[in-house]
Amino acid sequence: MKIRVYYEDTDIGGVVYYANYFKFCERARSELFFQKGMLPIKDRCHFVVTNLEASFKKSAKFGDILDVKTKVLEIKRVSIRLKQQIFKSNELLFEMDIKLAYICDGKLSPIDKEFLALFESLQ
Repeated sequence: MKIRVYYEDTDIGGVVYYANYFKFCERARSELFFQKGMLPIKDRCHFVVTNLEASFKKSAKFGDILDVKTKVLEIKRVSIRLKQQIFKSNELLFEMDIKLAYICDGKLSPIDKEFLALFESLQ
């Protein structure tokens, strides 16, 4: 998914504020659903972040065009693990390993079959 860095994404020096890398990745995960005509929420069920490990390699700046790539690392009954990377051209700027749990009514639940199919298609 392509993202342009706007002024609002940066600090006073025109460098992307660290927390916005997480937002860019969140947008890319949502887009995976939107592209299939789905929402990432279904019948009071949704994904929550349970763990993430992030690595900041280089800075993005105001006006840059970034590409967020998402890869499925692992699918389990109630969770998935993804690697998300942000590139400028072919240069890696940021990457994270994120684990998402599927919950319904606040409790861990087996991942919905449509959502499983979506993530399996990314492998």
